[in-house]
Amino acid sequence: MSAPLYDGPVIDAHHHVWEPERGTYPWLRPEAAIPFRYGDYTAIKRRYLPPEFRADAAGVPLAATVYMEAEWDPADPLGETAYVHDVAKHFDLPNAIVAQAWLDREDAAEVIAKQASFPLVRSVRHKPEGARSPEEARAGVRTLMSDERWRRGYAELARYRLHFDLQTPWWNLTEGAELARDFPETTIIVNHAGVPGDREPETLRGWRAGMEALSRHENVVVKVSGIGERDHPWTVERNREVVETILDLFGGGRAMFGSNFPVDGLCASYRTIFDGIRRIAATRSAADQHDLFFETARRVYRPLKGGVPLPRMGDTA
Repeated sequence: MSAPLYDGPVIDAHHHVWEPERGTYPWLRPEAAIPFRYGDYTAIKRRYLPPEFRADAAGVPLAATVYMEAEWDPADPLGETAYVHDVAKHFDLPNAIVAQAWLDREDAAEVIAKQASFPLVRSVRHKPEGARSPEEARAGVRTLMSDERWRRGYAELARYRLHFDLQTPWWNLTEGAELARDFPETTIIVNHAGVPGDREPETLRGWRAGMEALSRHENVVVKVSGIGERDHPWTVERNREVVETILDLFGGGRAMFGSNFPVDGLCASYRTIFDGIRRIAATRSAADQHDLFFETARRVYRPLKGGVPLPRMGDTA
């Protein structure tokens, strides 16, 4: 039996803000053209600050948001954090930050310590390069998650109670499960639903196996975010299996909603994505829906509003 569509407070656990004209995001410069999973991304090479974000999310009862690092100039990871804190001061969002840190660099420990000193930083992200295809993964190609130097940097996160946001293609997820096993004191937040890619049956079987491996570790949570597809419109039908699998494996208490805006604006409107996920989640209990759209992100990212922690809201039985 379906519960009513969720209509309580929402935390968007994954979005960006930026001003490309400042030149601090190399991939957003006018001349840049990186390989991008959604294809041509020219449309997002524009200023995107909280007023634009709020306009996209109009009608969604946002209680707080989480900024995700967006590949700012890698020579200046602390500059991005300072910039986003300034944005938050002026606009009252974002309310928590996932910062940039290159875990295999000589200065990793120093950068992590400085990132942790910012009041809104809760996690870091470093996309672990490695196997570029399922075939390479099956052949034994490993990612940075298995590199000793990278792991030394990763070990520093626990010292500051920082989480790790993991973004890697689905064929590397079992390696992510090994990381969760080896560092149980650090929470891993899987970005973009484990990046399933296409919806071919073979792909989804491999993706599900990786997600099952991750789900066995209580220090892993997942974002239902970034599940758009190149050359396919965002629909409930195409995304139902991905969302339902995550809720089956992790439950609402270990899953959270994220829009990935403005990036996923290349696939659909904010309301199309938000309402689509609400429709899929309506088969779950009211408590699971509340966790998915609010409580998991509140608990994990501990967002601040007006300098104080956001309280629990709208608890359901």
